[in-house]
Amino acid sequence: MSTDPFFHNALEHGLVGDGKANDQPALQDLVDKLGDAYLDDGRPRTIFCPAGRYSIRDRGTVWRSGISLIGAGPAATRFSLANPGDLATATPLAYFTTLQHGAGRQNHIADCTFAHFEIDGSGVILPEYDVLAKGLGLQYVLRGRFRDLYIHDTPATGFGCDFLQDTFVENLLVVHCGRLERDGEWLGGAGIGIGTGGWGSVERCTVSSCTTVRNGTNGIFFELQNREWPRTRGIRVIGCHSESNRFGLSDWGTDGLVVSGCTLIGNHQAGYDVSALGTSAVAGRGGVITGCVIEHNVWDGVAIGNTPGPYTLAGNRISRNGRYGYWQHNLAAGPQEAAANMIIDANEFWDNGLDGVFIDSALADPDIAGNRIRSNGRQCEPADEGGGDTVFYTTHSLMDTSAAWRTDGHIGKWVTAGGQQAVVIGNTATELILAPSRPGAATAWSEGTPNPGVPYRLPDAPGIRAGITLAASVRSPSIHDNRVWDGEPRKTQTHGLVITDRGTCGVAWVHDNDFEGNGVGAVRFDTEPAGGCWHHNHGLDGCPGQA
Repeated sequence: MSTDPFFHNALEHGLVGDGKANDQPALQDLVDKLGDAYLDDGRPRTIFCPAGRYSIRDRGTVWRSGISLIGAGPAATRFSLANPGDLATATPLAYFTTLQHGAGRQNHIADCTFAHFEIDGSGVILPEYDVLAKGLGLQYVLRGRFRDLYIHDTPATGFGCDFLQDTFVENLLVVHCGRLERDGEWLGGAGIGIGTGGWGSVERCTVSSCTTVRNGTNGIFFELQNREWPRTRGIRVIGCHSESNRFGLSDWGTDGLVVSGCTLIGNHQAGYDVSALGTSAVAGRGGVITGCVIEHNVWDGVAIGNTPGPYTLAGNRISRNGRYGYWQHNLAAGPQEAAANMIIDANEFWDNGLDGVFIDSALADPDIAGNRIRSNGRQCEPADEGGGDTVFYTTHSLMDTSAAWRTDGHIGKWVTAGGQQAVVIGNTATELILAPSRPGAATAWSEGTPNPGVPYRLPDAPGIRAGITLAASVRSPSIHDNRVWDGEPRKTQTHGLVITDRGTCGVAWVHDNDFEGNGVGAVRFDTEPAGGCWHHNHGLDGCPGQA
């Protein structure tokens, strides 16, 4: 028996850890006992759960300040959540919230560490999505430490803690959480979801070395919880990996989010997302994304919209995404103002399905500089269809032995077969590789694998697939020192720079770019630029817009 009055072995306080007995009542009693002691003397306590399987059933544990929960390591110490006694009740391991418990700045959780254990949420069965069905769901946390946790299969967000001040979240592995999220109906259901704004304009929180895989919406997201609150500064994301989520990482309302050294790959909609999708319909601003690999996302590498700007994308590799490397756009439900002072600097854009950089909503004073934009427009194959004896289907592929497709020439397209649609994430000469129908799904087909021979259709590729496309109003841009070309023997990037009939380019400073070496031409202007100065651009003679 431990003689340290501040360190308590859970097995000496009524918990069993055999996977059979319900350990939740004993855990709640211990948390309350130690929480009262912390209130008396202000000295934090630690609960240690040795290796074992701790069953937490039918209710979550209301947490208290000054109480840490430590295990013997993921897979050694496992908390198995379940609700067999009440199938309508969410069962988080630990929670403390504003609505349920009156959490706030004056009633917060302080000086707690959660470390070295696993949370298994697969036993929680609910009739519909419940935001409380998390692994950890704490609000207003001060000096928190969340370290070395494996959280998986929760119905809602795995790590769903809001308003984190002077807090570190590190070395979390979060897999297949938000499993009750369907088709974006509920915008929770993430791996790591952190609400912001409760402490004011600065919340000092660092998320580092975390891995999020196959979660319902986001791998990681930050979300301003009240549109009347100031956007929060002070948040950093360092060295994280997000894969096969709906979005890899989303900024839904911070100010100056710093994201560095992350890998955002294979996500279903975008690797990095800034938009008004969150609860408050407020997009992030002032963020910096640097040194990241953003690759093979089903739709877009980086999708930014509804922000007033600025935002900086610098020194990243953005490659092999199904549509655009970078897509500037505005969702209809959010603000439609021009984004000002956007910076796209020194990035590598290559092998994306459509354009390397596609500007689809208004910009003011952007800077697009020093980028290498090459061999995009891989979605180059014409429309096709087939069926009959040469066509076969699996859970994640369509095979037509009579086809002769160009490798990855259909990337990013929707294929239609037997009334169903699936997204192509790559192809060989005879096989289309398809994305799962949603994060965590075991198949690309929402209604079952089509039978052999079922006819399919593939749409045509767009005729213009440029390195940089301006398809909206762009005012006073600086576009300089970019090399935009296609170095492949069979070129798929049609142009270096395109201004569409919907786009405008006014009072531009465009100089020292190399637009030569594309499949069709250096530039295409369906709308002529107006004003500004253009000089030293290889492949472009004269100064457009100058009298």
